[in-house]
Amino acid sequence: MVACDEAPEFRPTVLDALRQPMESGMVLLARASGAVRYPARFQLILAANPCPCAAAKDVECTCAAGVRRRYLGRLSGPLMDRVDIRVDLPALDPVTLALSAEPGESSEVVLGRVLAARERSALRWRGTPWRYAAEVPGAVVRRSWRPDRRESELLDRAVRTGRLTGRGFDRVLRLALTTADLAGRDRPSTGDLATALALRCGESM
Repeated sequence: MVACDEAPEFRPTVLDALRQPMESGMVLLARASGAVRYPARFQLILAANPCPCAAAKDVECTCAAGVRRRYLGRLSGPLMDRVDIRVDLPALDPVTLALSAEPGESSEVVLGRVLAARERSALRWRGTPWRYAAEVPGAVVRRSWRPDRRESELLDRAVRTGRLTGRGFDRVLRLALTTADLAGRDRPSTGDLATALALRCGESM
């Protein structure tokens, strides 16, 4: 796992250097004497404030509009197209903070659900070179599971409106498979696909 806090503070060239290993799971080092490939499959977590001043609310922000655009613009489109899940976290109000003190699921319970999902995924891809949806080529995912008419309409609408790229299309299908695995379903439901699309596009569900 690679965690990158305050991601826009890094130079764009540094961030964009992650694109190739994120896509292929390999790092290519080329020198005059030759080229060498190293395995580099990892999980990347990026965190960013909406602007340099990191104000809790927009009304408290002191940054000009151009400054905000340039700041988030350091996260290039091609880089973000390789980020499967995008979550916008609004500032928490006092009521929400009070509710967050309530005990939630234990890590043991969550771990059990994740392990069960991994087993279900491995069973789905049994007999292939892959075990998990993230590893499976998009063409193979599309052949193994074809969304029904209503699900296809959801995806087609997202593509037509520019919210989803070709790469994003395949990644939404993988996310839907993972969502189904976590829920203990053999096939993603329309709700799983809608959840995956919302997570991919950074929208509320």
